[in-house]
Amino acid sequence: MKMAPLCRLAAPLLLLMSFQAQAITNGQLDGKKHAAVGALVDYDSHQTAYAFCTGTLISPTVMLTAAHCNPGVAQVKVTFESQVQNAAVMYVGRYIAHPDYRAAQSDPHDIAVIVFEQPIAGIVPAKLPTPGLFDTLKANGLLNGSRYTAVGYGGQERSFDGQGKPVIHYEDRREWAVSGFGALNPAWLRLSQNEAVGNAGTCFGDSGGPNFIGSGSGETKVIAGTTITGDAQCVQSNVIYRLDTESARAFLKDFVTLP
Repeated sequence: MKMAPLCRLAAPLLLLMSFQAQAITNGQLDGKKHAAVGALVDYDSHQTAYAFCTGTLISPTVMLTAAHCNPGVAQVKVTFESQVQNAAVMYVGRYIAHPDYRAAQSDPHDIAVIVFEQPIAGIVPAKLPTPGLFDTLKANGLLNGSRYTAVGYGGQERSFDGQGKPVIHYEDRREWAVSGFGALNPAWLRLSQNEAVGNAGTCFGDSGGPNFIGSGSGETKVIAGTTITGDAQCVQSNVIYRLDTESARAFLKDFVTLP
């Protein structure tokens, strides 16, 4: 299975990035359900705003996202409105990626933050997991059957053109979808978004976005991990970067208070 990064590539600058982002597939319109989730915004040749990645506010001044979302500039625009086009409020923050991004294949340190000079008012930040949470859950046999709620501004499920080629559509709006547990690795939590077994998930443009522990009435405010990669057709898997590891926490402790 081909794995692809889930950032959306559109602007010439972004074409230099690694192919790594996805969007919500078979999901639901979010509205104000996940107000702490925002879009990293750029503009196309017609000066139309679009989301190239997703992120989550984890403190009033810090947004969590992915290192491969690198905008190529120090400052990035962000909106927390549910629709990117014609968004009335944009914030500007400083993009800081993990200094060891891509230094090791087993743990690529694909994590970054956006730091705002002023607190973002009116939004309750999401929460981070406690250290080693998923190792503990695995040891207690509690991972199988667990569910996760992905949120993002990425592409929709594929359709096909008149010649049978798959096409990913973008509407640049915040959506959510529920994925099932697949496997646990030292740096990754692998989720199933196979529609045939009742799952949904992410696609291009959802990179850096959150996957909250739980779903429905059992959904929590705790982010299990950030969307990083998946299969190229956005139909099988959502591979997320764990936030409960020593590696992720060592980076995040310089920006937020950890649980």
